[in-house]
Amino acid sequence: MPTHYNIARIIINLSLDKTFDYNIPLHLASNIDIGSMVKIPFGNGNRNGFVIDLPEKSDYPTLKDLEGIIGDKPMISTPLIELGKWMADYYCCTREQAITALLPAAVRGRLIKEKKRKIIHLKNEDDIPIILQTLSKKAPKQADALKFLMQNGQCSLTDVVKKCKISYTAIASMEAKSYISIEDVIEERDPFANDHIIPTSPLKLNTEQSNALSEVIRSINSDEKDVILLFGVTGSGKTEIYLQSIAECLKQNLESIVLVPEIALTPQTTERFRSRFGDQVSVLHSHLSPGERFDEWNKINNGRVKIVVGARSALFAPFQKLGLIIVDEEHETSYKQDNVPRYQARDVAVMRGKIENVTVILGTATPSVESYHNTQQGKYNLVTLTQRIEEQQLPKMHIVDLAVENAENERHQIFSRRLITEVNDALENGEQIMLFLNRRGYATQLQCMKCGYVGECSECTMNYTYHKSRSQMICHLCGAVIKAPKKCPECNDPGIRFSGLGTEKIEASVRGIFPYARTLRMDSDTMTKKESYRHALTSFRAGEIDILIGTQMIAKGLHFPNVTVVGIIFADQCLNLTDFRAGERTFQLLVQVAGRSGRGDLPGRVIVQTYTPYHPILMSAIDQDYVVFFEKEIKSRIQLQLPPKAHLLLLSFKGDNEEKVRSHADYCFELLTSKIPKDINCSPVLPSPILKKRGLYTYQILMCTEKIMTLSKYIKLFFTSIKCPQKITVTIDVDPYSLL
Repeated sequence: MPTHYNIARIIINLSLDKTFDYNIPLHLASNIDIGSMVKIPFGNGNRNGFVIDLPEKSDYPTLKDLEGIIGDKPMISTPLIELGKWMADYYCCTREQAITALLPAAVRGRLIKEKKRKIIHLKNEDDIPIILQTLSKKAPKQADALKFLMQNGQCSLTDVVKKCKISYTAIASMEAKSYISIEDVIEERDPFANDHIIPTSPLKLNTEQSNALSEVIRSINSDEKDVILLFGVTGSGKTEIYLQSIAECLKQNLESIVLVPEIALTPQTTERFRSRFGDQVSVLHSHLSPGERFDEWNKINNGRVKIVVGARSALFAPFQKLGLIIVDEEHETSYKQDNVPRYQARDVAVMRGKIENVTVILGTATPSVESYHNTQQGKYNLVTLTQRIEEQQLPKMHIVDLAVENAENERHQIFSRRLITEVNDALENGEQIMLFLNRRGYATQLQCMKCGYVGECSECTMNYTYHKSRSQMICHLCGAVIKAPKKCPECNDPGIRFSGLGTEKIEASVRGIFPYARTLRMDSDTMTKKESYRHALTSFRAGEIDILIGTQMIAKGLHFPNVTVVGIIFADQCLNLTDFRAGERTFQLLVQVAGRSGRGDLPGRVIVQTYTPYHPILMSAIDQDYVVFFEKEIKSRIQLQLPPKAHLLLLSFKGDNEEKVRSHADYCFELLTSKIPKDINCSPVLPSPILKKRGLYTYQILMCTEKIMTLSKYIKLFFTSIKCPQKITVTIDVDPYSLL
C-alpha cells in the first residue's frame, strides 16, 4: 500500500450528486485519508468537502490542488463512507445528503469549538516565600493571589480574579515576572454533570436469558455475524441481556451502539448503562446543546468511550472497533427519518452491521411485521423470551365496552366505572397509575351548533386542537396558533362546542375525580425544556407522582415497579386510519402500554376502553398473542403485495397552486408508466390524505416493487433528467411509514 496518495475524490455539500477530483500536494499526501475533511478551491472561492475515495487515476487531465486538511484525523471512517453510498442508492437521495447525515451539524459545520478555560499554577513554588516578603508591601493583591494558589493549588483564572479581587492586568504582570504560569485546558461540556449514578453489578439470568446471551456471544465470536431478533415479552429482562452482551464486547476491546426510539427513554436507558459501565458511556440525541453534541462526538471519535446510547443519529457514531449494534424497541416508527435522507435507522443498522461484520440485536416485545417475517425467511435469527423475570406475571387486560357504558349512563364517559374503581384501589394501596391517550391538547374540534362552522387551519386541511390552559387553538401540523374564540367567528353565536379528547382534558378530569392524587402530564406540550423528561421520570420513579398521564412517550421501555394500573382511554384511536399499518401499530401500542404495569412484586391490571371490543386486533392484543396477530396480518400483506412482500416508494408533489401540482404529477405519471417495467405496480395520481399542509398542496404516486434498488436508481435518474416547474417540489420516500 502506498504511503501517500496523489488524487483525492471529494464530495461537497451542494446536492449535485457529483464528485470532484483534486490533486494532493506533496506536503499533505501523508496526512490525508478517506473521510478526511478538506478545504478546496471551488468556483471563485473556497469550500469544505470530504474525501470519499483516493483513486490512482482521474478522468480529468488537469486538477487543482487541495488547499488544506481540516482536523488531525479523518472525520468519517471508510465503512461509514460505504454506508453513506448505500443510503444514497437505496433511499434515492444524493451522495452529499447521505454523507451529511453521518455527522452532527455541530461537527460538520465547524461552528462549535472546544471549550477552554485558563488555569493558573505557581511556577517556582520554592521561591514564593521570598517573593512574598517583597510583594506584601509593593503589590498586596498579587501577594494575596500567590498565597491563595499556595493554599489551593492550581485554580482557574476566573476563580483567582474573583476570590482575590485582583485585576487581569496584575495577573499578566505576575506571569511576566514568572511567578505563575497560565495555560489553556480543554473543559468538556458534560451532559451528565448533575447525575448521581449508583454502580450496579450483573444480575443473575434465568434460563431463557442465559440462552439468549449465549446466542449473542456466539455471534460476536463467530466469523460471520448475525442479526438477532430478541423477541421478549415486556419485563422479560432484555436490557440485562444488552448490558451483559456489551460487557462481553468490552472484554474484547470492542465498541457498542445502543439505539432507543424516544428522547424520553434516553435518560433512563443512559442511567442504566452508566450505572454498569460508568464513564465509558456517551450519549447522542437532539436534546443536547450543540456544544455538548460536539464534545460527545469528539469523545467517541478520539476513542475515549466504548459505548454510545442515543436516538437515530447515534447509529453513525464514529467507532473504529465496533462489535455490537443494539436497536431497542425495533418496531418503533420514530426510527424512520422524516427529512432527507429518509432512512429507517433499524434497517440502516442492519446494513452497517453487514458492512462492518458486526452483530446486530433487534429487541422488542412486539416485532415489526418486516423483522418477524425475516426470521421466518431465515434472514434473521429468532431468540424468544416468553417469561417475565423473577416469575412476574404478565398484566391482566380487561376490555370495557364504551358503547354499553355510555348507554347505561346516558352520556359519554371519559373514564369507565371499572377504571375509576381500579385507580381508587391503587391510590388507597400506595400504588401508581399510568393513563394513556395518544393525542395531546384539550379538545380536537371546535364546532358551532347553529351554523356548522368548524375551526380549521387556513394553511392545512386539519382541524385546530383546543389547548385550554393557553386559551389557544393550535394546528398540530404546521404549528399555527390563534386565540380560542368565545363565540362563533361566523355567526357570533355563543353556543360553540369543543369536542374530542386530548391528554389535557384527561388531566383536568383526573384532577376532578381524584383531587388528592399527585398528577403529572407528559406530552410535547409539557416536556418543553431540556431536562423535562429526566425530571418527570425521576419524580415518578421516586414515588412523588401518583398518576402519570401521557402520549406514546410513556408507552414503552420505561420501568416503574410500583405501577400496577394502566388505563388505555381510547383503544380505537388508530384502528380506523387509512393506513395498512394501522392494525399493527394498534397491536404494538396496546401491548407496549400494558407492559408498563406489574413490573414489580404486585400484579398489573390494564383497562382497555373501546367501542369495538370484538375487533380481531384488540382480541390478539388482549391475549398478548403476537403470533396469532402476525399470521393474520402477513396473509393480507402478501395478498395485497404490501411490505414485507414488496417495497413501497412514495412520490409526493407539493406546491402552493393545487392545479399546477396535480398537473405536474399527472405529467410525471404518464412518463413513468410508459417506461417502468411491468412488474412495478403504480397507483394513479391521488391527493394526499391531508391535501393541504403548511400552505402546500400534496398529490402522490405510490409505487410497489420487489426490486427496490432497481426502482430507486431509476427514479433518481428520472427526476434528475426532468425539470420541476417553479414552486413545485418532489419528495421521494422509500419504505414510507406514513402516507400523510
